[in-house]
Amino acid sequence: MSTDLLNLIIVDDDAMLANSVKLMAPAGFKVFIATKPDLIPDHVFYHAAMVDMHILSKVGETPDGPAIISQLLKKNPQTEIVSMSGDLNRQNMEMAIKSGAARFLAKPLIAAEVTMILDKIMAYWQLRQVEYSNHKKTTLVGNSQAMEQVRKTVASLKGERSSVLIEGETGTGKDVIARLLAQQEGAKPFVTINCAGIPENLFESEFFGHIKGSFTGADQNKVGLCEAAHGGDLFLDEIEALPLSQQAKLLRFLETGEVKKVGSKESFHVDVRVVAATNQPLKQMIAEKKFREDLYFRISAHKITLPGLRERKSDIPDVAKFFLEKDKAKRNKQFDQEAFEALQAYEWPGNIRELKRVCEQLVLTSPLPMVRKEDVNRLLFSNGAPESADNIQLDQSLEAFINGQEKKFITLLLKQNNNIDQACNSLQISKSSLYKKIKDYGIVYE
Repeated sequence: MSTDLLNLIIVDDDAMLANSVKLMAPAGFKVFIATKPDLIPDHVFYHAAMVDMHILSKVGETPDGPAIISQLLKKNPQTEIVSMSGDLNRQNMEMAIKSGAARFLAKPLIAAEVTMILDKIMAYWQLRQVEYSNHKKTTLVGNSQAMEQVRKTVASLKGERSSVLIEGETGTGKDVIARLLAQQEGAKPFVTINCAGIPENLFESEFFGHIKGSFTGADQNKVGLCEAAHGGDLFLDEIEALPLSQQAKLLRFLETGEVKKVGSKESFHVDVRVVAATNQPLKQMIAEKKFREDLYFRISAHKITLPGLRERKSDIPDVAKFFLEKDKAKRNKQFDQEAFEALQAYEWPGNIRELKRVCEQLVLTSPLPMVRKEDVNRLLFSNGAPESADNIQLDQSLEAFINGQEKKFITLLLKQNNNIDQACNSLQISKSSLYKKIKDYGIVYE
């Protein structure tokens, strides 16, 4: 994480209040104070601003708060603006939002609230930092409007302990978002489990643990996932795969926070934030009686919906460069502009996961230090050119098209390397999920 300070400007004609806010600001902010609009330093890039809605340039003039907000955003549209006022009438608050403020604070200010908001603003700017050299730090790449909204949502959840549901197609990076949520909370436990890989008869043992001798094969005490995640996050990937019987047990835990190990008569409380992820429409599953509605409400206190890569094609060059930069210590490769255009012409049914695999293969197969359009097309398209409306079957549903592309993707991967373990690592899915897809699609890989 970058050690650079973020610049915060406090614009308020009450110098005492401005200085008290300066003391409230978390470490990591460099604070500027302007008691008049014309005292705002013009040469500084402001990451955040707190603006009094009723500050005046001169006595008797119209308040300059809305104008100051507009000017700050004109200079830098990404500045996070917090407006402040003791006048809580609706017109005043709506004027602040229309001027461009993201938040409105009521005076007198509450120190805890100021600190919390500034913490979330800091989290947002940290999410904008892309680190190519630190492989241990999870990074979110892309500056499209869709990804900016994802960043803001993730940052807004800093310090929140309610459950989070992450929705999105396969390969959109739901696990990345889960790690970012945990990462911004600091050094706390992060425990992850793929729900599709838990045998039904071992659910309670895996989640809640067991004591020695509680059943055949229990030759020692076992710490369950919920206990291991105490104080941190428990990430439940592919939660839609949980059978209804397991859903009921998970719901009881979410309602009470109580854990009782298999074979024990005593229960204990754990503090865990559950982050769940799904690539299936849970509301449709509820209608089909395949998912519990009460569990859905429990896990979706906050929701993050990830767009497919085809919905944010402007991010593809940045994401592709990020994957190549990760490998730069071993192989010095870069894309030319036409290669980026070729990547953007593809629909990416496998989303980010597929793009990552393609970039890894381009590093290995491109003969020149510069990855070219023909290198990309050779890898993506068997006929050397992207599919067009002339060779795509248009009388099919979107689901059928996506399933067809997924089948083609998995078939090609298994043909290149007939190893299930390596295929699971490349696809970042469990064995049970891969075997299910092989069965569903009728894929022959031996």
